[in-house]
Amino acid sequence: MTGDVVHDVLDPDSERGRIYRCLVGRPQARAAELAAGVGLGEGAVLAVLRELADEGVVVACNGDGPRDDGHRDDGHCDDGPRDDRHRDDGHRDRAWEALPPGRVVEAVLQSDAVRQAAARRAGAELERLYRFARRDAGTYGALEVVEDAAQVLAASRRLQLAARHQVRVIDVPPYSGSSAYYLDQEVLQRQRMAAGVVYRSIYHGCAFDDPVAGPNMARMMEAGEQARTLDEPPLKLALGDDDLAIVTLAADGRPGVVSLLIRPSGLLRALAAVFETLWRLAVPASVSAVDLQIGERDRRILTLMASGATDDAIARRLGLGRRTVVRRVSALLAQLGATTRFQAGVQAARRGWL
Repeated sequence: MTGDVVHDVLDPDSERGRIYRCLVGRPQARAAELAAGVGLGEGAVLAVLRELADEGVVVACNGDGPRDDGHRDDGHCDDGPRDDRHRDDGHRDRAWEALPPGRVVEAVLQSDAVRQAAARRAGAELERLYRFARRDAGTYGALEVVEDAAQVLAASRRLQLAARHQVRVIDVPPYSGSSAYYLDQEVLQRQRMAAGVVYRSIYHGCAFDDPVAGPNMARMMEAGEQARTLDEPPLKLALGDDDLAIVTLAADGRPGVVSLLIRPSGLLRALAAVFETLWRLAVPASVSAVDLQIGERDRRILTLMASGATDDAIARRLGLGRRTVVRRVSALLAQLGATTRFQAGVQAARRGWL
């Protein structure tokens, strides 16, 4: 199916869309009946029907259902050469049937996916050409400086829309976005998460206290965002897969910010590694917001864990059974949102437990 024609079929304001919609509601209708239903001339309706038959959207019938007599099931009378000058009489009295709308919609989605993939390939090729042409201009080809706030927001939106697997964010104050900005971001993020894109965000520890960023953070966590907090994240960063990074910095010597758009390069890989390192050190937000306390026995277990002691060594030092130690270590790792003993020690120290 041709993308433009199939898109038209789903548009109720186009001639193709009106005729197809009418045929959906009138099984095995003839051209004259459809012409009366859509307010077009019979000749014009026949021309559109033939076009839709060529695209596999409608089929001509014998009168008792779609043709199944050795002819092609696409509205053609035979498999030989066709002469449009003699087709009207053969089609004028023939009944027509619409193919299921689900198949048409699927064709539209497949066509859109093909177009998007082609656009991404073309864009990537143009980016390579752009950087190649400027390789001797004294600039780093993977880096673009953006100072206009509207362009920064547009780049952030493009980053999220283009992501196929994950979006990684480090968010630090000042939180200068308006309530409208955060609401727009929520809508976009929910759409992308519904499409299967994973969001992982590291927030500054004070994010909970911000009257705008705090509630936004809570709502996004509730919607499925994986969120952690860190006392002093070193930079404001967004990563879309391994395709684009945006670093936002305070402008030197004047108000406002400057954003750096970084495309696939050693620098982008380094930023991704920085994020993953900070992610391992950060505390899950759903836990860090609660003032949890631990008993003296657990505190001693954590201290020994942080020193590198094994479960057997901890059991001997504290006079506990090995199974008890294994159970408490597992519970403490879960309570801290840690995956390693080292991470548990770091996070316990940050909480003042050690």
